[in-house]
Amino acid sequence: MGDTVSLRDVLDDAQRLAWSSGPLRRVGPLRFGMTTDDVRTALSGTLSLAASQERIPGGGGWAEYELRDPTAFGPAVTTYYDESDRLAGVAVSALCGPQVAVDGLRLVGRTPSRLEDEFRAYLASHDLTLRYSQFAHPWAPELGLVLRVQRAGDLVLSRPVFVAPSWAERCGDTTEGAIPIEEWQTFEW
Repeated sequence: MGDTVSLRDVLDDAQRLAWSSGPLRRVGPLRFGMTTDDVRTALSGTLSLAASQERIPGGGGWAEYELRDPTAFGPAVTTYYDESDRLAGVAVSALCGPQVAVDGLRLVGRTPSRLEDEFRAYLASHDLTLRYSQFAHPWAPELGLVLRVQRAGDLVLSRPVFVAPSWAERCGDTTEGAIPIEEWQTFEW
């Protein structure tokens, strides 16, 4: 993209859709295991399909959904599908994606260092495992959650990736995990 993103292109929480997550089960209206048609239907009231690819090497496909507001910058949500074409991953844009919370912990568009501290405390209080990807992204297999980052001009903000149980054990492994390589690429928008 030729455009440059700045902090003014990032929605604040009041402008975002509000979603909750049931780790390893759902993200907002999306339930792991849905078909691409089920996902499109579930998002039809709030997000519209912007782009998709039915098959990627070694797996299913992906689809990007944008806010219906044409002023939003880029896709709000990217969905990933396993080899049986069932929903297995959901990445939420730091710029314009829904604010997704797990037990009240807001995960989207946050300063990574502050979120990491809160994430670490949350995991410790629930006796869950904190791990780090090869790119130093914190993740927890028991939640099927990786806290990636995305650029907003000179700032970096949190871009969570949620996965189904079948992808959870290695969801933070950038080389052997099931999350497609396209997700691990740096977002320079």
